[in-house]
Amino acid sequence: MFGFVTASLQAGSEVYKQVAPPPPPELYGLGFYGAIDMGANVFQDRGGDRTFTNEFGDTLEISPKNDVGFFGGVKLGYVFLTGVFRPTIEGDFFYNGFRGGADFTLRDSFGDVLRTSSATTWINTGAFMGNFISRFAFGRFQPYVGAGVGIYFAESAGAEFQGPRGTFNTGGGRSHADLAWQIIAGTDYYWNPKFSTFIEYKFLNYTSTQINTNENRNLGQQLVGAGVRLHF
Repeated sequence: MFGFVTASLQAGSEVYKQVAPPPPPELYGLGFYGAIDMGANVFQDRGGDRTFTNEFGDTLEISPKNDVGFFGGVKLGYVFLTGVFRPTIEGDFFYNGFRGGADFTLRDSFGDVLRTSSATTWINTGAFMGNFISRFAFGRFQPYVGAGVGIYFAESAGAEFQGPRGTFNTGGGRSHADLAWQIIAGTDYYWNPKFSTFIEYKFLNYTSTQINTNENRNLGQQLVGAGVRLHF
């Protein structure tokens, strides 16, 4: 009788097992990071065509060149917070080289071409920017927008002139340093919590204050690149 009652109690009792809580979701792209990127300086806004006319009706047409250039550099930054919105500060240091110059056409008063020539320059620059970025974390996918200010240093590497009498080159050496600013948009894809690849667009503006002529001239540039980012 005692055994029957014991067996009945065991059959009617429930056995409880402690279930471990699920692991917290992985957080991608937190804290300090370093990155390298490179790409193309796809356009420099050197202004439109200009035409000058003398008292005899002859005209000189100047067409600025806007050739594709190259940029590449490093970034160091820190991502704040762990939610969807993550403010970020970043140092952005990169080389930016591009070709300049112009094509020249001289016409007489009847519109006939008297002479054509071309000048090409290569400009080497270095930019040192501080960026303030808004990141939006959707798991592995993290788009961002931001803006930055800083300084740049530019130096001419010489010029090549082509005309009716052939081609000749001149030495470089002229340099200039001034303020710069940029607007940034891009997106990361994180392959693991600390490593991502990204693409990025920059509108970069080099300012140039000509003290002697009291003129302010800006060079707007559009840069498109890609890179890798590693969080420490």
